[in-house]
Amino acid sequence: MFHITNGGSTSSTLEQTTLDGDQAAWTEALVAGPTPAGLRSEDLVQVRAQHLSEAYGISLADAKRESEHLERSLRDSASYDEVVLWFEHDLFCQINLISLLGWFAENRAGNRLSLVCIDRFSGKSQFRGLGELTAAELETLFPARSEITEEVLKIGAAAWRAYCSPDPTAIESLLTADTSSLPFLKAALMRHLARFPSVENGLGRVEATALNLVAAGAASFGHLFRGFWDAEPIYGFGDAQFWNDIRRLSTVDRPLLNISGIISSEIPKDASITITDDGGAVLANQADYLDINSINMWLGGVHLKSGSPIWRWNEQQQELERCKA
Repeated sequence: MFHITNGGSTSSTLEQTTLDGDQAAWTEALVAGPTPAGLRSEDLVQVRAQHLSEAYGISLADAKRESEHLERSLRDSASYDEVVLWFEHDLFCQINLISLLGWFAENRAGNRLSLVCIDRFSGKSQFRGLGELTAAELETLFPARSEITEEVLKIGAAAWRAYCSPDPTAIESLLTADTSSLPFLKAALMRHLARFPSVENGLGRVEATALNLVAAGAASFGHLFRGFWDAEPIYGFGDAQFWNDIRRLSTVDRPLLNISGIISSEIPKDASITITDDGGAVLANQADYLDINSINMWLGGVHLKSGSPIWRWNEQQQELERCKA
């Protein structure tokens, strides 16, 4: 038996259980950075390694080595009688999950595939992830694991293609179909679409939530990150992904946030954060972020770049709109 866990925390706990088998921790964060469509596996490894190096300050060689290790783990899983995926309901996990389902859909080895994926646990009033469970608690989930059927693989692969598409309406089209065999996928992908710049002020939901929290008194990154998790647990971001989103708002031509106390490459959890006048104006819909700043970022397979038409999110209509550059 071979276990694939979303992240090292769950992997460490799984080692303390009585469950048999080998395991690998899936350490990618495909929720952040480019996942362009149509790339061969080795080319995507290179693209992701470049992103991991730039976004998280690790060497390109180490990033590529980690990406290649994950790819080898998937190929090695073919020799086991069963592969068990341990994932959660949030966007971070769901994107990693559909990437794996897409891979297994194209690389079926004939072994059994099964899934542990939950959004709650008895006795945990604010369940946030498998990593907070004890070994005994984690082990109770194993007997109830569900089979990953051909239908689940089909939906997962379609979802991964939609996420990687340069046209995000592919996600909207996917969500008109029945995705109930992956019960947490629809809510997660809807929150992904809300990351696109708003038609009202150019802020995605993550940035808008952060600005609102700072305006309400979150004065340090640690305070802000905890507040974001309380407000938007469905994203499932680690502090590194959230920090990159927040830091971007402080380094543009007309910053929306001022961040002081950055003295190293470490995430400055005690850094002081304040909202600027421009930040207040954008938050009040008196200015548009994309009018006063340029944009150059990826959301899955979509490259949002100034000078090109930009996909924006209409919260009221719950749909995307393609707007002129």
